[in-house]
Amino acid sequence: MFAAAAFAPLPFVVAVPGLTADVLGSDQGKPVITVSGAPVRDTKGQLRMTTIRATGPSSTMTLPELAGHWFKTDQAVLPREAVYSSGGSDEEIEKHNLEEMATSQSAAAAAALGFLHKDPQDVKVELNLADVGGPSAGLLFSLGIIDKLDGDGSGGDLTGGRNIAGTGTITADGKVGAVGGVALKTQAARRDGASVFLVPRDECADAQAELPEGLQLVPVTSLTDAVNALRALNRGEPAPSC
Repeated sequence: MFAAAAFAPLPFVVAVPGLTADVLGSDQGKPVITVSGAPVRDTKGQLRMTTIRATGPSSTMTLPELAGHWFKTDQAVLPREAVYSSGGSDEEIEKHNLEEMATSQSAAAAAALGFLHKDPQDVKVELNLADVGGPSAGLLFSLGIIDKLDGDGSGGDLTGGRNIAGTGTITADGKVGAVGGVALKTQAARRDGASVFLVPRDECADAQAELPEGLQLVPVTSLTDAVNALRALNRGEPAPSC
C-alpha cells in the first residue's frame, strides 16, 4: 500500500525561472508599447517583466519525482492551484490566462494615463506581448507607458539607463498586487542583466528567500511608489528596501 501511495499522482507542479521581456523594446518585430495621440520619447535602459515556467496543468508527478526538485534553489514545487487557479482543461486555462493578460493591459494603460493626468480619449495605448498570459506584468506595462510619455518627469529616463525588472499586478487606479513565484522571477531578472527588482511589498520575504547577488529589491504598493523609487535612484538617493 505504501509503495502504491508513493507512486500516486500528486497535485503539484514544478516551476523554474521563465522568460523576461523588455516592455520598452519589441516583441516579434513589433513594439511592445505603441502610443498615439501624444509625443513619444526615445528611451534608454530596460523595464523587464518577469515570468515563471511551470509544468502543465494536466501533468502529474509522483512523490519520488517531486523529491528530486524540492531542494533545488532554481526550482520550486508548488500546489497546482497556486499556479493554475482557474482550473479546467489546458485549453481553458490558456484562454483564461490570455484574458487576464488583456484585462491587465487595459488596467495598466488606465493607471499610467491617470498618473500622467492624460485623457484616455485623446491618448491611445496599444500593448503587444505574445505568448505570455496572466496579470503579473501590469506594473511594468504602466511604468513603460510612463517612461515612453514622460520619462522621469525631469527630462531623463525613468530607468536612469538601468536594466530594471519587476513584477506585480496593477489596478486602473494604480494599486500594485501580489503575484507569486517572485523568488524564481528574481533569478530570471538577474540572469537577464537586471540590477533592480520592483516587488509587491507583501512578497518581500519571498523575494529575499533566494535573492541573487547584485539585485536590489525595491518594495512597492502602488504605481506612485514605483515611480518615486526609480526617481530617487536616478538622483542617487536611497530607495525603499525590503
